Amino acid sequence: MDENTQTLAIAVDGSDTALQAVRQGIALVQGGLNAQLALLHVQEPATFLELATNDSDLIAGAALEAGKDLLASAEALAQAAGVPFTSEIALGEPATELLDLAESFNASMLIIGARGVGALQRALMGSVSQAVLNRANLPVLIVKPVEKEEAQSADQ
Repeated sequence: MDENTQTLAIAVDGSDTALQAVRQGIALVQGGLNAQLALLHVQEPATFLELATNDSDLIAGAALEAGKDLLASAEALAQAAGVPFTSEIALGEPATELLDLAESFNASMLIIGARGVGALQRALMGSVSQAVLNRANLPVLIVKPVEKEEAQSADQ
């Protein structure tokens, strides 16, 4: 990579929308953007009950293994497209960790999938993409879910 190569940070949570975000990053690179991808996954910390009833090292190890599994599909997409990438897994609050990771990679943009949650769920739990958007110091591209019919026609 030369010094002019940018990094596109992409949040990966294993969802179809996250994979769509990876495809968007790949499309930007294939469209001529001199960039590499940083595929980022954040595992939320174990709950107090999990920590109190189990071995915390075992739980952290399982969380990292789960993160590797969730990144595998995104890595396969980038590899098949011939787009350079790196992957990183962190433990913590997703929005905070994603922004910290993006900063550590000196990313020029963070690409994240939007969740198709309803108003009640968003009010109760919040939205990672919304939290990222509100707190980011870099451009954020939020990728909306692809409708089933659109996804089927894109695969054909």
